[in-house]
This record gives sequence, C-alpha cells and structure tokens, in this order.
Amino acid sequence: MPYDARDDDPEAAPDEALLVLYANGDADAARVLTLRLTPQVFGHAYRLLSDRAEAEDVTQEAMLRLWKQAPDWRQGEAKVTTWLYRVTANLCTDRLRRRRGQALDSVAEPEDETASAADQIQARTRAEALQAALATLPDRQREAVILRHIEGLGNPEIAGIMGIGVEAVESLVARGKRGLTAALQGRKDELGYTE
Repeated sequence: MPYDARDDDPEAAPDEALLVLYANGDADAARVLTLRLTPQVFGHAYRLLSDRAEAEDVTQEAMLRLWKQAPDWRQGEAKVTTWLYRVTANLCTDRLRRRRGQALDSVAEPEDETASAADQIQARTRAEALQAALATLPDRQREAVILRHIEGLGNPEIAGIMGIGVEAVESLVARGKRGLTAALQGRKDELGYTE
C-alpha cells in the first residue's frame, strides 16, 4: 500500500515522501529522515576516508546538500539514498584528492561493550586489517567494493551512484576483491580465520 501523507506515522514513510514533506515545512519528516540516513552516510564516508573526523564533516555536508535539494526534488527520478551515496562519494573523492601523498590514518572501530576483551581485540584487528587493505585499492575499486560488500547495495544501484554501467561495476568489484585478497594474503591465522 503506497504511503499517504495523511498517515500519522512518518517513520513508515519512504525517504522520497519524507523529503517532500520536509520541503513543505514538516519538521518531523526532517527528524525521521536524519535519523534514518545519517548513520548510512557516515558509515559510507568512514569506509572511504578511514578518518572519523573527516567522515563526520562529509556527513554533515552531504545532509546539508540534501536539505538544500529538497525543494527541487523530483520524485521518481532517483532514490534519495542513491543520490546521497553519490554526493557522499564525491565529497570523499574531493578530500582524498586534497590529501594525496599523506598516510591514511587507521581508526579503530567503536568497541562493543557487550563483547569480551578478546573479541574486541579480534574485531578491531580485523577492522583495521580490512581498512588498511581497502586503502591499498584504487579509489573507484574501493568505492565499488564498499558499496557492494559493506553497504550491501546491488550492482544496478551502485552503477547509478558511480555513474557507470553495471558491467563496469562488476569489473571494479572483481578487481577490488582480488586486490583485497592479495593485501590480506598470509594473515588468516593472525586475524583468527581458520578453516
């Protein structure tokens, strides 16, 4: 059943409907959309940048751009998340270009308070290894791998975000996975992966 703007629960509304409601002055729609999308944008930015502070800045900028775009949003042309992933990736690419030649900082994943100390160390080691391996990939391969295997998006949606064809996405993901395999080769024991 399609969403009706007269429904009482804005949390049930699709992103596109919430954006239109926000453009029409609905503060609840903005709150729901912010709570829904900000963690996704931050996670994507962090994976691309490997820097928490820069990822927070990119997240703020991407969300501001979404709010500025709201009055001109044309429903049905693109999903809000597709548009937002593309804007986030572009902002990250700009930052990566500015800092070329500088070492990428490795920031540990947030600790899960319910996990044991050993599990926390193992998870942090794996996350740092993955982040370091992702940093060795060319920008486009890293973006495609992150969108596919970390963000869980399908190839057609990734193609829309990156502005390329589906076959190009498949090629970038395949080359990126080979690059990750090469970067992580020989570390199975260290990372706790036993067969």
